[in-house]
Amino acid sequence: MPKQNCLIVRAAGRQLDLLRGEASRIAKGSNIDRWGDQAQVGTRFCFEDAKAKESFALTCDNLGIPCQDG
Repeated sequence: MPKQNCLIVRAAGRQLDLLRGEASRIAKGSNIDRWGDQAQVGTRFCFEDAKAKESFALTCDNLGIPCQDG
């Protein structure tokens, strides 16, 4: 799977559940696919396009959850 439109977030528990829901909502709204997996430090969220990735990054920022390209 390509990782050019991926973000790694450092969240656990309810925050991670919230982010999974937001990632699904963003992907569904953009009519694209998304996937996630464990990274060395955190969880990787990947999207089929850069616009969805940017939207997810803004969501992370708004929730105060750190994220980085990955």
